[in-house]
Order: sequence, then structure tokens, then C-alpha cells
Amino acid sequence: MTEKTVPSFNVEIHMAGDINAAALIIQRYAAETGLCVTLQPQSFIYTGGREEGFRVGFINYARFPKEPGDIVARARDLASVLCQALGQHSYSIVTPVETTWVSHRPEDRQ
Repeated sequence: MTEKTVPSFNVEIHMAGDINAAALIIQRYAAETGLCVTLQPQSFIYTGGREEGFRVGFINYARFPKEPGDIVARARDLASVLCQALGQHSYSIVTPVETTWVSHRPEDRQ
């Protein structure tokens, strides 16, 4: 038996859009870059509406440990690929220490 322990570090991408299309994009991305993530459906319920979407989960996998910055960088890259491919306008990336919201809507530019 082999047992490894690494510092925990979780990152999640939260995005609206078709989870089935997202799964195909993530599979292709994983094959090209070497990646393992989770994919779960989620509903975004907000004032005036509701959208279906998904959550992509990253962990510091003890078999192939990474530094937190490397995990965040991978999440940011995958989120950008998903956003463009799915025609979305925004997404959030959540880490244990911060949440980053990214928007490509012209009205959100400051």
C-alpha cells in the first residue's frame, strides 16, 4: 500500500451553460493537457431568473501534487476555454482564500 498526504487546496469554476457540452470540452482539454477534475450540475437562482450550469472542481491530488498557484492557473485557463467555447459572458473561480469573477460583458467594463 502507498499513502501520500499533501496540503489541501481546492479550486472551483462556476459557470452557466450546457453541462454536456462542457463535459466534452473538458474531456478534450484533459486529453491535451493532462488533467483530472470533477464536473457537477448546479442551478444559479438570482433576482429575476434562473440558469442551469455546472461546477468544475480541482483538488491538490496527492498522486500528482501541485502548488496552489499552479492549480489556480489551470482553473483559469480551463475557465477561459469553457467560457469562449460555450458562448458565456462570465464565470467565477473560487479558492479557499478568494473568489474571482470574470466578465466579458461590455457593460461590466469600468
